Amino acid sequence: MKATTVKRSRAGASLPPANFWELRLYVTSQTPKALTAFSNLKKICENHLKGCYRITVIDLAKRPQLAKGDQILALPTLVRMVPQPMRKIIGDLSDTQRVLVGLDLRTGD
Repeated sequence: MKATTVKRSRAGASLPPANFWELRLYVTSQTPKALTAFSNLKKICENHLKGCYRITVIDLAKRPQLAKGDQILALPTLVRMVPQPMRKIIGDLSDTQRVLVGLDLRTGD
């Protein structure tokens, strides 16, 4: 698992008003659940935010002090930093619809 940075723009893409997304994925080591969460997040970003996102993976086994700042209580946790407001999604991100609604990429109807 490595942090991913993509900065290309995509003409005509149907994105929310903010055109760049800053996402943090908090995990603990490279557990199966952490790897699944990263893989699911990468697929979602490539399908819905292609060229307009950055994923930072934060391993709390190595840097536990970072959990306090974003009030991380469970792992894995995805935090949408930008666009504001901040949003959190807990779990392996396998429920794509739930993740899209949680990130405000799709309405819950």
